Amino acid sequence: MLKIICYGVRSYEKPYFQDLNKYNFQLTLVEELLTTSNAELAQHHDAVLLRGNCAAHRENITKFNEYGIQYVFTRTVGINHIDLDACSEFGMKVARVPSYSPNAIAELSLTLAMMLFRHTAYMTTKSSFKNFIVDEHTFSKEIHNCKVGIIGVGRIGLTEAKLFKGLGASVIGYDVYQSDAAKEVIPFTTLDELLAESDVVSVHVPYLPGQNDKMINASFLAKMKKGSILINTSRGELQDNQAILDALLSNHLEGFATDVFPKEDELFFRSFEPWQMLPDPTIQKLVELYPRVLVTPHAGSNTVTALSNMIETSYDNFHDIVTTHSSDNLVPLPVLSMK
Repeated sequence: MLKIICYGVRSYEKPYFQDLNKYNFQLTLVEELLTTSNAELAQHHDAVLLRGNCAAHRENITKFNEYGIQYVFTRTVGINHIDLDACSEFGMKVARVPSYSPNAIAELSLTLAMMLFRHTAYMTTKSSFKNFIVDEHTFSKEIHNCKVGIIGVGRIGLTEAKLFKGLGASVIGYDVYQSDAAKEVIPFTTLDELLAESDVVSVHVPYLPGQNDKMINASFLAKMKKGSILINTSRGELQDNQAILDALLSNHLEGFATDVFPKEDELFFRSFEPWQMLPDPTIQKLVELYPRVLVTPHAGSNTVTALSNMIETSYDNFHDIVTTHSSDNLVPLPVLSMK
């Protein structure tokens, strides 16, 4: 029986890990993310299952090799938390979950956009302090009279486009690859035209290191329609936080919502005291702009359906690799040159 240690399993996720265990794997569920301090818990296991922001760096991969770990799998789409060079060096297999419920991320993007668009965070915060005055900051447009631009119209972006169209909004898209399925739902345009025309811009782009770092920069923001709203629920490395802060302070950008930040392991999944400053001063200033800035702690996939998809696919990955020595979701590892 395969012995798997699963890191980063929140307490309310444990019943799902147990109930969906159709292959009867022997599971060790650890609530904490993988760190240097708890890597030794993987001893006497055959495999590791990670979550995003787990520290699967060379030091821990080396420890796993010493423990006889053969498989370092992740229940996420992204794999940037795993040292693939080290895994290749030690002959380990790496697999991921290439997709899960697109509705999870799309619904969060829509919710954040509408909260900013209709100023609901502003109003509910006021009312929580027993202030029920209707003022100019509660005044808004209606989404059915506005245009929404989706950058990255894959499964998630297309799902969000359909949701906004259901509300009566005019929706346009930009993508390097324009699928036939997306073309049937929305028209595509150039990136510059999308930024200039859209009242809401929502980003669903994969992060490609060295290719699109900080694509949401000062130039990008300057091309956006004045008074528009920006949503990023994809990857934090895509955004230049200082440029976004500047656009908000100049009132060129009305609102910003994000589920991600670069180097978010220094911030997310931690609790800070009200008097504590955040590690990044720019993020501190962005957070202080609430309710014009809304931040969720990389929780887009934190739904019953998405979690179930992640667990089921991960278990299938393990079963496939053990029974057939292969899996459709194996990550190609770098070929190391002989020195």
